[in-house]
Amino acid sequence: MSQITESSSAGIRSKSERGSAPLTQTGGRSRLGQALGVRVASTGSYAPSEIVTNDDLASLGCDSDWIIKRTGIRERRKARPDEATSDMAYEAASRCLKDAGVDASEVDMILVATMTPDHPTPSAACHLQRRLGATAPAMDVNAACAGFMYAMVTGAQFVAAGNAKKVLVVGADLMSRTINPHDPKTYPLFGDGAGAVLLVPDKPEGAGLLKYTLGSEGCGGKMLCIPAGGSRTPLVPDAFNEGRHYLWMDGRAVFKWAVRVVTESSIDVLNELDMGPDDLSLIILHQANQRIIDSAVSDLGVHRESVFVNVDRYGNTSAASIPLALDEAVRAGKIQRGQHALLCGFGAGLAWGTAVLRW
Repeated sequence: MSQITESSSAGIRSKSERGSAPLTQTGGRSRLGQALGVRVASTGSYAPSEIVTNDDLASLGCDSDWIIKRTGIRERRKARPDEATSDMAYEAASRCLKDAGVDASEVDMILVATMTPDHPTPSAACHLQRRLGATAPAMDVNAACAGFMYAMVTGAQFVAAGNAKKVLVVGADLMSRTINPHDPKTYPLFGDGAGAVLLVPDKPEGAGLLKYTLGSEGCGGKMLCIPAGGSRTPLVPDAFNEGRHYLWMDGRAVFKWAVRVVTESSIDVLNELDMGPDDLSLIILHQANQRIIDSAVSDLGVHRESVFVNVDRYGNTSAASIPLALDEAVRAGKIQRGQHALLCGFGAGLAWGTAVLRW
């Protein structure tokens, strides 16, 4: 099989060189696993109808040319005032189930990846379960922008183990209410949206997560965080007035970490499978920033025509990013049964999840 080019910053290593649990350069330990006999039966997505262009943000002091040059983002979606995360999740989930011809009563488990639930409790997943009319157990998974990968791996394990036959996995985030509108360098980066997949058994075991890695580096948690609003720092008036309930990001540090972790985690899973660029029909990286995607693609040496990008139209939708892009890619015919896709999510935690999926 083909190999990744020598330009890769991490490089291809033999299995003996890598050992059983590869280490990233930043010190976090990746966990490699697999979940075979699991098929993505259908996908669905939803984005609010209101489009906010870069020019629309000019009144906030945001420069359109700077946004495009630094991020590649030209527009993003904004939820209605009466719309919450579970509402977007419901739309994406409904479309996903309709596409599969599956009634909500048939779903065995509901997982919602989100960092912006409607309330601290109950979970957005329970709100979604009620709206769908399902009777399945439901829970949220919070790994920020890596959340969908964590939720997908979790759901796939239930299916692979024979403990569930239909698992609905949704990534949904309403980021426009989480970012300080007076921060011209951070506010333009994010948007609202949701995406969903339905996981079902595949027999014989042809499809599934051939190899995945999940990792976290809590030592970098302060690089991307919401300082107030939890049990550590309650949202008292002073914290609110200081804007500490908004997301704060060390953009430069996060950029460097993201490029490195995407490259290293992708090489880990591809090495484990003896795969290279020619074996991948579709590559979807978390849609955070075009420059991060470009840098990672260059380091990996993968074919750019296989990389699906929609960050220019939606911005960073956090946990919704990968399933929203996946739904668009599927409907555009970018992946067919039996082909391979590389998915990679990364973000606050710091956390990441990368997988090679046989469609």
